[in-house]
Amino acid sequence: MKTRTVGGLVLAAGLIGSLVACAPAEETQSGDRELVIWDTGILGRTLESGEADLENSFIDQMAAKFEEENEGVTVTVVQQGGDISANSAQFQAASIAGDGPDIRVQYAGGPTISFAEFFEPLEPYLTPEIIESMSGFNVNREGFSADGAILGMPYGAGNMFTVFGNNAILEEAGIDPAEPITSWEQLVENGRQVVDRTDKNGFWMANLEGYVGAWIISALVGGELGESAFTQMYAGEIPVDDPAMVKAYEAYAELGQSGLANPDAGQVSNGESTAGFVNGSSAYYIVGSWENNNMVDAFGDDVSVSLIPMLEGAAYPKMAAGGPEIALSMTNYSQNKELAGEFLQFLAEPANQDQFVKLYQTQASNHRDADASLIENPLLQQEFTLLQEATDGIVFAFDSVMPQATIDLFYRVNAGVFLGSITPEDAVRQLADSYQAEIANQ
Repeated sequence: MKTRTVGGLVLAAGLIGSLVACAPAEETQSGDRELVIWDTGILGRTLESGEADLENSFIDQMAAKFEEENEGVTVTVVQQGGDISANSAQFQAASIAGDGPDIRVQYAGGPTISFAEFFEPLEPYLTPEIIESMSGFNVNREGFSADGAILGMPYGAGNMFTVFGNNAILEEAGIDPAEPITSWEQLVENGRQVVDRTDKNGFWMANLEGYVGAWIISALVGGELGESAFTQMYAGEIPVDDPAMVKAYEAYAELGQSGLANPDAGQVSNGESTAGFVNGSSAYYIVGSWENNNMVDAFGDDVSVSLIPMLEGAAYPKMAAGGPEIALSMTNYSQNKELAGEFLQFLAEPANQDQFVKLYQTQASNHRDADASLIENPLLQQEFTLLQEATDGIVFAFDSVMPQATIDLFYRVNAGVFLGSITPEDAVRQLADSYQAEIANQ
């Protein structure tokens, strides 16, 4: 793990067995207080050396500002590193031992709710005005219940799952990048046209971990079942093995076996995804709006963006996929709950949310009084125009809702279905079995 303290950068290697070094600190004899925050690379940025990138890291900038405004307070930010599953296992082990952080930053929805036993309800610490000023609290309520305890404060307006297009390659293939993509089938056919008419791939994918599959499946199922598809699955109102899940996996499997993507798609790690697309080998890149800045940096104006389109005949053709992404939670074993609550209120201030937008340009502010003029990235501007046209709503993704063990399995079966080693039917059966087991253990 990497730690950072304002007033001096500190690097510390850590394993699960040594997590006590990152435990929440009690007040010192001098009365000073330390707040420990674990981030999974969501709100923070690090340099290649592992040190905090203070110029570009939002959470580190906020930590420094909070220290300046609160004498005697030290805020230590810890970057867990590693992948989502490893981070979750690390946090769980630390929390069982009571040696985790005061505040944890993780993905909203299921990844937050799955750790309900370790999180403190936030209602006593967030004012009614804060709750009313921001959207997305509903996906962080225990059990996704309308009156469930708030286990995480949402941050940012959310990311959308998108399709970026290399305009030069599309034009070479005779495709107008400005022409809207109206269906999944049309997108695939465009990819085939690229392969037939150029020496490029239709799609660039880095699907070793199964993340691309997560974005595609979530979008396509949302088009079939509506924006509440996966929260209804979590509640048992729609079965996980609904035929719409199989239908979406069949479309995804067909893409994996179509020969339209880079041949090594199933072996390329997500960490290599952006570099693989910007090298100019492929026409389309299925990812999310978090790549906005990389796309503009690489292509300037010569890049287009669409939301992942739905299957032909979908019940909800004007659906978007994505939504609230970030949640900040307070641990129930924290020895500094009041201080942690003050820090969450501090982050909720409109000016600080605006700084998040200004710095990252990947999603808008989540505050009703946000300064919209701070959205400078042209792709982000286009995406929010597309959202206005997504009149069927925004489906909150499968891996933003389900129990953590089922999410981990989701990624694995996605990778397998793409390669053809797991059938769509078997993938859905495994997910349904995992969901039943996890719900039974709650």
